[in-house]
Amino acid sequence: MPQTLPYKERQLTRDEIDALDEAIVLDFGTDWCGHCNAAAPLVAAAMNGHAGVRHIKVEDGPGRRLGRSFGVKLWPSLIFVRKGQEIARLVRPGKQEDIEQALQALESAT
Repeated sequence: MPQTLPYKERQLTRDEIDALDEAIVLDFGTDWCGHCNAAAPLVAAAMNGHAGVRHIKVEDGPGRRLGRSFGVKLWPSLIFVRKGQEIARLVRPGKQEDIEQALQALESAT
């Protein structure tokens, strides 16, 4: 089973995210969220083979501006971003295949 990392309390700003030139997956949630814990192995497995995509786990909740700027309402929310543009979004993903399809769309976006 792939190893999963904890959500990070340190918040990147929206400007920092928009300035990144690389393909990224923003993974909004919390370590105590049951849906997040259920999806974590699916996300980790799907990320294997996508070394060019950066996975950023963002702890979300009240007062967390980054999640609000992306309109996050449910956890986990995966937002696939390239050069500040949202390419795809998955909320509470239940299948690894859905995550892999979104990753492929992200990698093919220019």
